[in-house]
Amino acid sequence: MAINFTFEELRDLGETDLGTSGWLTVGQTRIDQFADATEDQQWIHIDAKRAADGPYGTTIAHGYLTLSLVPRMMDDLLVITDQVRGTNYGLDRARFTAPVPVGSQLCMTGRLLEVTSRADGGLQYKIGITMMVKGQTRPALIAEVIYLAYAS
Repeated sequence: MAINFTFEELRDLGETDLGTSGWLTVGQTRIDQFADATEDQQWIHIDAKRAADGPYGTTIAHGYLTLSLVPRMMDDLLVITDQVRGTNYGLDRARFTAPVPVGSQLCMTGRLLEVTSRADGGLQYKIGITMMVKGQTRPALIAEVIYLAYAS
């Protein structure tokens, strides 16, 4: 369940654990749709027969598909209740450290690392995230994501 903060509360937070998201299943349909959208048709992602003989025994999600799920899973961690506009601003760091086999369930933990006031009245904040695959000890993704937030 997301932690709710106002814009002003977020401004004054130091490092804060944001908890863990709910689980999200990564099925083949999602992988195929991502492959179509990005034109990344590598066999390890979309060819179940060939992937069965590959290094993971099945198809795996694209690393960038895993990364693209961060905003959706972030909704389970943090809500700025009076935000009128928010923007994905970038990444300071991202590492894909383990595969995400088709059918895997993912969850994400987050830790607010820093919040900076901007000259345009917004806040820039950085969150360290770890994306875990149920049943695996090694995370699928470790990253530092940066967002901008603006209140009314």
